[in-house]
Amino acid sequence: MAQYLRLRERIPPLYGLLSVNAGILAYTHRFVAPGVLTLTVPAILIAACLVRMFVWLRPIGSADLDTTLAQERMDRTTWLSVIFTIAFSIWALCLDRYGDAYEHGHVAIFVAITVLGCVFCLTFLPTAAMLICVTALGTFLAYCVAVGSDVLTAVAINIALVAAVILKILRDTYDSFVELEVAQRELRIERRQAQVLGDENARLAQTDALTGLPNRRYFFATLEAMLKKEQDDQVFCVGLIDLDRFKPVNDTYGHAQGDRLLQVIGSRMIAQSPSNVVVARLGGDEFGFIVLGGAEEAEEIAQRFCSAIRMPARIGEVTVAVGGSAGIAVYPESARDAHSLYDRADFALYHAKNHKRGSCVRFSSELEVLIRSEQALDAALQTADLSAELSVAFQPIVATESEVAVGFECLARWTSPSLGAVAPEMMIASAERIGRARDVTATLFGHVLSALTQLPHPLTVSFNLSGHDLADADTIAALLERIDDSGCDPRRLLFEITETTLIAEIETARGALQRLRSTGARIALDDFGTGYSSLSSLHQLPLDMVKIDRSFAPRLDEAVGRRLIAAIRNLARSLSLECVIEGIETEDQLLSARVAGFALAQGFHIARPMSLPDVLDLISCPAAEASAAG
Repeated sequence: MAQYLRLRERIPPLYGLLSVNAGILAYTHRFVAPGVLTLTVPAILIAACLVRMFVWLRPIGSADLDTTLAQERMDRTTWLSVIFTIAFSIWALCLDRYGDAYEHGHVAIFVAITVLGCVFCLTFLPTAAMLICVTALGTFLAYCVAVGSDVLTAVAINIALVAAVILKILRDTYDSFVELEVAQRELRIERRQAQVLGDENARLAQTDALTGLPNRRYFFATLEAMLKKEQDDQVFCVGLIDLDRFKPVNDTYGHAQGDRLLQVIGSRMIAQSPSNVVVARLGGDEFGFIVLGGAEEAEEIAQRFCSAIRMPARIGEVTVAVGGSAGIAVYPESARDAHSLYDRADFALYHAKNHKRGSCVRFSSELEVLIRSEQALDAALQTADLSAELSVAFQPIVATESEVAVGFECLARWTSPSLGAVAPEMMIASAERIGRARDVTATLFGHVLSALTQLPHPLTVSFNLSGHDLADADTIAALLERIDDSGCDPRRLLFEITETTLIAEIETARGALQRLRSTGARIALDDFGTGYSSLSSLHQLPLDMVKIDRSFAPRLDEAVGRRLIAAIRNLARSLSLECVIEGIETEDQLLSARVAGFALAQGFHIARPMSLPDVLDLISCPAAEASAAG
């Protein structure tokens, strides 16, 4: 095609040269040659040249760029060049029969100049150039020999030699042109291949190899591109989704099955994504999405994602189920740059995972304050010297008749050098978030066992276990090991659990409690009657005691309340369970509890939580103990 396009530039000048030279030759012979040779024949030849010239000057369309059609036109030009050469040669030789030496010299010059001019114009069609030379010069040389003129023969030979040299040079030029075009074509091919490869590498660089979703790089590139638009009315949301319970799938079934689950989840998210949503895998079990819309639409889409993730997935021979929590940040309400938007969405996700698992949380300034306080708490606990900063307070459990302590509930205390005293429930939640729950439980239990060795027999101590503790087999194993190493009588230990910790994993909890109970330790159900209570809990769990929630104590002053509490006590008694009423804050409540048949009670009226030295002082002096109870 390059040859054809170059030829289009040279052919019109060729026909122009022929026309001008023919016109001049006819003009110089106008008085010596017949009119048919000076007017009719040149007019026909020049007209043919002009027609061909205008054909080549015609603008080309896309159809003309067809390779086959271009080759046909070049072949046609080659044969037409031979025909034109024969026609012009015969005409010129016919004119050579007329005139004197000047006219004969003009004919020779016409042949030479026209041939050489045509050869130069046909540089990119060497076959036609060679045929013109052979035809024109061969005819002229034969004519000169036939005429018998030595001068003309010498001129013809001279012209032929010059033409041969020029043909050689033009052939080399054409070969160089071909080599250049081939090299350029190969270079274009290589560039296209490089472009394709570059595009593919760019695609792969922005695609997650496991799920086929866009990756973290693409996610942030898209986010940055959207921020650069800077449209006043532009609103979009950045969302993050983190899988819940994914690690147990990896640990139980292996990383290969975990990878297959990620592929399934990625496909589900794509299926739930409308056209205005970009979904990406950011790494591990974290996904991100960008919604070109408002917060309400983004929350709806996030909830759809979470619902799709919750559906059980068949992976090989097993069926697994995980959950997903989401956090979103709104542009420009939450932030105006990519880093801040991502951080705000991560704040919201953090809150969702800790407080609203399986749902979506939208970022707000109030949420940021809350999360930053939690993060400060987490940071302090992460670096805390647990053995030095954690301690235990003791609240007596007394016999209602004698008001003498029979045991103590051990309450966790954390005094941070940077934060001061931290509420126990906040400490436990933080420990579970940062993965130090086992360390915290083991440290506190060590303090309890140390205290138990200092308390006289048969006083007991009770220790609270969280749902996280019961679900962690290693934590239970650590507690059992510490009991063995302490040399304490396990029968003096009471482990307290709340019903809220048992709802999700009651089978796991029952197994853990049975392991603890097998040592001789007892199990108490704390906060009984708080609304989560069920008779099935009393039947399914290996219990020795129930502790009535403190919210019932004020109702001891009411007849209806006393009947309700008595019914709970009778239920416990029918199941052979000891019963403790908590939250006793007045003497009347203690008296009512005694009248209602409760043998054991606990509360601020009896004694507030105290340190171990205070406990030892209390039990060493009966008068002091009675005073604390009073």
